[in-house]
Amino acid sequence: MERDDVNGKRGVSYEDAFREITTQMVSEVALAYGKKENGEYTVEDYYALPDDQRVELIDGFFFDMEAPGFKHQQAVGEIYRQIANYIVDRGGSCLPFVSPVDVRLDCDNRTMVQPDVGIICDRDKVKRWGIFGAPDFLIEVLSPSTRMKDMLIKKGKYQRAGVREYWMVDLRQRKVLVYLFETMDEMEGPVIYGLEDRIPIMIYNGDLTVDMGVMLSWAQAEYPE
Repeated sequence: MERDDVNGKRGVSYEDAFREITTQMVSEVALAYGKKENGEYTVEDYYALPDDQRVELIDGFFFDMEAPGFKHQQAVGEIYRQIANYIVDRGGSCLPFVSPVDVRLDCDNRTMVQPDVGIICDRDKVKRWGIFGAPDFLIEVLSPSTRMKDMLIKKGKYQRAGVREYWMVDLRQRKVLVYLFETMDEMEGPVIYGLEDRIPIMIYNGDLTVDMGVMLSWAQAEYPE
């Protein structure tokens, strides 16, 4: 493992990253919805969208979500399986979850996200419809359409909301970026692992590890369009 910056983006504040990305990403859903300016939307607007509209709401902005690809879902399912097996086998009190689950991250009406995989240890945050507040641990598997949002906007948002640990799984570059928010400052870079590594989850003090090796061959596989 190593510690490094992320595509030269170390030192970019959440506000700067959010401003840069939202000026480049115009949500088709927001344009179609048309009742407000993007940046003014609320959880009520989120729930009012048609069921076939897949979006996340972050600080009042709608961000479109494409249907995940096959490799993406392979990785999400395998990571969730390993985490859930560990917790269930030991009778753990924390709850693993896998997308799609609504997470009202800030407990306000301006943000609703759907992380790929997570662990929530405060069961009072679990509601019938999803999670109200910050989970302890989150993973996003990067996709071309969501890469910059996950790496910059969501990273900053998760850290500020109180998520303790955040992983970004980059199948394209065969790396896993691990942010230990409890022990790092806002501008610090991640610990970087390879897909061949067994990676410790530090909210479990490293006793729970995810063996990424099985995903290495999946990342290398090529599928026709």
